[in-house]
Amino acid sequence: MRVAVVINPVSGPRVRADTGAARRAEAARALARHGVEHAIALSEYAGHPRQLAAEAVSAGVERVIAWGGDGTINEVASALAGSGAALGIVRSGSGNGLANELGVPRRPEEAIARALACQPRAIDLGEINGRVFVNVAGIGFDARIAHRFNALRGRSHGLRTYVREVVDELRAYTPSRFTLATADQRLEIDALIVVFANAPQYGNRARICPTARFDDGKLDAVVVRSRGALRDLWRARRLFTGSVLRDPGVWHRQIDRAVVETAAATPCHVDGEPCDLASTFVVRVRPLALRVCA
Repeated sequence: MRVAVVINPVSGPRVRADTGAARRAEAARALARHGVEHAIALSEYAGHPRQLAAEAVSAGVERVIAWGGDGTINEVASALAGSGAALGIVRSGSGNGLANELGVPRRPEEAIARALACQPRAIDLGEINGRVFVNVAGIGFDARIAHRFNALRGRSHGLRTYVREVVDELRAYTPSRFTLATADQRLEIDALIVVFANAPQYGNRARICPTARFDDGKLDAVVVRSRGALRDLWRARRLFTGSVLRDPGVWHRQIDRAVVETAAATPCHVDGEPCDLASTFVVRVRPLALRVCA
């Protein structure tokens, strides 16, 4: 078996100048113990993990292990989609949403061993305006937070930082008017967020759609109406109690395809990574498009 490891040397809340070298050395030791043919590469800029993964696929690599957070995993998964090569994960992000859902071990050595030993399984992917997502794509407030969080590169990340950014943004945020059209319904609503979930959580165990499943051939559309900053902040506890869909201000449907429109250009994110502003968003599911070692 041929294996490639793509390492993001700056992912996670606690990184140092030698983090990349340390991760490379740990990956090399783990792979050597298993006696597999391998190559290890460190990403250097946004978009580089996708390029490195695509090169590995072109070289005939059978498994590509992404060592990083949800953004790194998103890029690697984008390159692997439909290729037959399987995705392995070593978690080192701030939220680790996909790793949490797939039960990836916390210790890198154990995660690499799991990625090598597991029989790959196929899961769905989502797509919004051509951008692939594995966990969640969001339009509106959560996308604004993703843009703010992304701007903090080089500073402390983690759940505490994320909560601070949410509180600050919520004080000034004005809900937008969204039109959401599915195959059998058209919804017009002033919403805090419009989310499409392929998996249950954003990260840090915050579940926007506890009933979402990776391999059901559907995406879960979740629209959250705003009820004012203070009430919305209180309602956010539902992300951690598994009760989001029981909130009376939440609309939920399973979809194959949807179109979301806004009057003005609006932010969007895929797996926490900011996308370009747009006023029209075309969303669809790509059933069983990615093989994962989990």
